[in-house]
Amino acid sequence: MQVVSISSLKGGVGKTSVTLGLASAALAAGIPTLVIDLDPHADATTGLGVAARDQLDIGQMIKNARKADLGANVVPSGWLAAHQHDAGPAPTLDVAMGSAFSGIYDRPDLGKRDLRRLSTVLGNADRDGTAPYQLVLIDCPPSLNGLTRMAWTASSRVLLVAEPGLFSVAGTQRTLRAIELFRTEFAPSLVPAGIVANRVRTGSNEHAYRLGEMKTMFGDLLLSPTIPEQANWQQIQGAAHPVHQWPGDSAKNASALFDRLLDSVLNQSATRSRLYRG
Repeated sequence: MQVVSISSLKGGVGKTSVTLGLASAALAAGIPTLVIDLDPHADATTGLGVAARDQLDIGQMIKNARKADLGANVVPSGWLAAHQHDAGPAPTLDVAMGSAFSGIYDRPDLGKRDLRRLSTVLGNADRDGTAPYQLVLIDCPPSLNGLTRMAWTASSRVLLVAEPGLFSVAGTQRTLRAIELFRTEFAPSLVPAGIVANRVRTGSNEHAYRLGEMKTMFGDLLLSPTIPEQANWQQIQGAAHPVHQWPGDSAKNASALFDRLLDSVLNQSATRSRLYRG
């Protein structure tokens, strides 16, 4: 079970959009996936078309982490109804729902015990060593308070999302420094999965300049492909629909980019993990 936090210390860079794109690619690839919506705004939950019944949200589960039954409280994504698949086992895309309640933990003063709450919840799903998911994507808040640090404690990798702009690039530098400090103190197995350049505008001189700057600053941490700004992305998300099942050439091209990005995250970052630990 690979656990990947999707993070940015700057809001508005499309972190949740990248989470949803990767979830769509995982669904298309048949990878059993869980999305944990740790952002109190719960946008990923909305975008994944979740229809809650009596399940606990992720905030309630981490409040009672030792007793939390993750399997009983995840909700299948509404995307499954739109997904076309061949005969065989039904695909898995589950959601641990976000809610404002989780915000009680989004504080800068959480101790080590509290930082392990999400790890405990995930561990409950893998008590017998046969986790039901191959991939867990955690959509983090755009801050370095308790929820993000809780996610990093539970993760093996952190995928950073940045726009090719001055403030976003500076924020990415801060996030990398924060990951290194966090590794030293709390999570020695944590490594960057890489950096996604998102909402790239073709023809923008500023974006071209900042992308070159990012390549110089971050080297092979900057993942390929970059994700261009897409005019119909808000429509796709507003319809709570996977991009892989949306009609039109634009969505088809975006789907191919997220397929490649998912491969980069799962394979290139696995190599990086071995290098860090070696």
